[in-house]
Amino acid sequence: MRTIAFYLPQFHQIPENDQWWGEGFTEWTNVRRAQPQFDGHDHPRQAGALGEYDLSNHDYLRAQAELARDNGVDGFCLYMYWFNGHRLLERPLNGWRDDGSLLPYCISWANESWTRRWDGKERDVLMPQDYAPGFIDGLVADLLPHFRAPHYMCQGGEPILLVHRAELIPDPIEFTRALRQRVRDAGFQGIHLVASETSPGLRPQSVGFDAVAEFPPVGANTLASAHIAPLPGIRRDFRGRLMSYERLSRRFLSRKPVPFVRYAGVAPGWDNTARRGTAATIYVGSTPGLYREWLARARASEQAARAERGLVFINAWNEWAEGAYLEPDRSNGDEYLKATRIEGSPELIMSNRRGVSRAALWSVPHLRSLALTAAASGLAAKRRVQNWAR
Repeated sequence: MRTIAFYLPQFHQIPENDQWWGEGFTEWTNVRRAQPQFDGHDHPRQAGALGEYDLSNHDYLRAQAELARDNGVDGFCLYMYWFNGHRLLERPLNGWRDDGSLLPYCISWANESWTRRWDGKERDVLMPQDYAPGFIDGLVADLLPHFRAPHYMCQGGEPILLVHRAELIPDPIEFTRALRQRVRDAGFQGIHLVASETSPGLRPQSVGFDAVAEFPPVGANTLASAHIAPLPGIRRDFRGRLMSYERLSRRFLSRKPVPFVRYAGVAPGWDNTARRGTAATIYVGSTPGLYREWLARARASEQAARAERGLVFINAWNEWAEGAYLEPDRSNGDEYLKATRIEGSPELIMSNRRGVSRAALWSVPHLRSLALTAAASGLAAKRRVQNWAR
C-alpha cells in the first residue's frame, strides 16, 4: 500500500494574491501573523530546516521530495486550482510534472470558488468556479499532460484524480461519465476517481466516483471530539472550537465498515489559527507518538483491506496555516517526519506508547515474528502481542 500526503502550492507570489491580499502575499504571510489563543499555544509557527521557502525555486521541490522519500511518504497529492481554463498557483504543479526525478504525484482538483472566507467574508467571491458549458474538455486538456508524466500515480493502470468537493459539480454523474470517456479516448484504460470526504458521509456512487478518501478533521468537529479540560490563559474573545486530537484519531479509527472503497486519512494536527484567528478550530494534544499510532493503524487497515491497492492520505505535507504539516519546524524539529516512517507494526507502536521499549520487543525473536505477521495472522496473534505488552 502507498502513503500519499496532500501538498499545498500556495508558497509563492502571484499577481492575483498581490491584488487581493497585498503585495508579496504567500501562505507564509498568514503563518507569521498568527497569535496564541491560550498559554503555551504554539504561534506563530516557525519553519525549520527548509525555512520559509519559495516554491518558484525548483530546488525546494527537490528538497521536499527528498525529505518525503526518506521518511515514508510515497507520493504527493498536489492541489490544482483550475477555473474554467484559468489556473492559479500552477508553477509548482507544472514543475512537478516536468521533473520525473521528483516524488510520484497525483492531483486533487480544488474545485471551489475562491472567496474572502479567511476574512469572514465568504460571499465575497474572488475567483468563481462556474462550470461553464464545455468545461470538461478544457479540464481534460490540462490534466492529460500530467497523466502522461512517467511518475504520475496510478491505481490498477488508471491515473488517480481526486476532486476536493465532488458534490459541488452540477450533475456529477454525467461529469464522471464524460470525463472517463475523454480519458479513454486519449489512450488510457480509464481513470480512478476519488472524492475527498470533505462532506461528511459522502458515498462515491452518489457522485459517480470509484472511492472516497477520508479528510480529517472533516466530520469530527462535534461535541464527541471536544477538548474537555480547561486551558489556562484562554483569550476572552476566543469564539472558536477547542477539540481533542486523541479523540479525533479514535473517531476515525473506529468508523464502521462501509460497502464501498473508503481510503484511510490521517492528520498530524489541525489548528487554523493562522487563518481564522479567534474563530479558529484547534485540535489540542497532537504529539508525534499519537500521530504515529494513528498512521500505523490506518496503514495496517488499508493493507488488510486492499493490499497493494491500499492508499492512506495524510492531511497534509505543508498546510502550515492549518497547523497540519509534516515538514520540520522550530518546535518539533523533524519528529513528525520520523513518525511517518514505516517501522514495525501497530502492535509495537501501541506497546511503545505504554512504556515498553521497541528495542526490547525486537530483541525477543518470537515477539518480533508475531509483530511482523500480526496484520496477516488475525486477531489471536495481535492479542498475544498486546497482552505481553501490558
